[in-house]
Amino acid sequence: MINKINDYLSDNPCILLLTHTNPDGDAIGSMLGLYHYFIRHGFKTYAITPNNFPSFLQWLPGADEIVRYSREKERAAVMIKEADVIFNLDFNDPERLGKMSELITASNAIKILIDHHPNPKKFNHIEISETSVSSTAELIYLLLTQLNIKPFLTREVAESLYTGIMTDTGCFSYNSSFGQTFRVTADLLESGIDKERIFDLVYNNFSEERMRLAGFALNKKMVVLKKYHTAYIWFTKKELEQFNHTLGDTEGFVNMPLSIHGIRFSALFIEKTDHVKISFRSKGSFPANLFAERHFHGGGHQNAAGGESPATLDETLQRFEALLTDYEDQLSLP
Repeated sequence: MINKINDYLSDNPCILLLTHTNPDGDAIGSMLGLYHYFIRHGFKTYAITPNNFPSFLQWLPGADEIVRYSREKERAAVMIKEADVIFNLDFNDPERLGKMSELITASNAIKILIDHHPNPKKFNHIEISETSVSSTAELIYLLLTQLNIKPFLTREVAESLYTGIMTDTGCFSYNSSFGQTFRVTADLLESGIDKERIFDLVYNNFSEERMRLAGFALNKKMVVLKKYHTAYIWFTKKELEQFNHTLGDTEGFVNMPLSIHGIRFSALFIEKTDHVKISFRSKGSFPANLFAERHFHGGGHQNAAGGESPATLDETLQRFEALLTDYEDQLSLP
């Protein structure tokens, strides 16, 4: 696969970098890591996200070069048409591109997947898919060490990839059980980046309203179901509007109930206009991804997954609690 990618790059193609709807730190970090690498070595390179991304990621070098399809459809369509090689980053299904998906699947460009989510759909010419790695950013690092074009570890590349690994592991608290992740991280740190600054910009960069929303979530909106070792948080649209909610404000909320002794499964339910967006997290062997796939049109990693429900928020919450009875034995396991 590396040899094929080197062959494609030898023709000096126009490169397009894509990632999923509602991109997170790994998505944006991976995209910008590759972006700076290709720009440095003279490739014409575009980067497009389906929609906007959180403000706590917009400090990353090159973030202002990313085109948001939801804002600039015509400009993005021209870039897609011009692309010779498309890198699909941090997603395993073209549907995660939202309204961009038809343009991408119709493109004749060479498509290369770099991702760490299980069971990728067959829509790429090359698949670099490895579920055991911490993040797509880690895969990008490993790819860049193998490409023919050197050097690659500039400050911009290192900051971007470090941000991707840090955020997708919860500051190395999960998805980071293999030594390779820390060897990669050590190399990024030795390039001279300031990890304290990066942490501060990502995790200490929220609005007052977001902090008050977090307090409201824990005090008023968290339901604890001790029998099932489960807890969840839920928000209506109106409640989020009262706290001037912006994209990214609920990032990490789904993890908070897992700090409670004995809780092994947590969920976050957010009411949207025509559906309920759901995030799942678990501890140990409980497969949050299979739960999401079987019941809520979703998927993801074993301990971190997501899905959605077309039903009302009340109906979705009732269904979720009813489903837990079928998983009582599994959730009781340490």
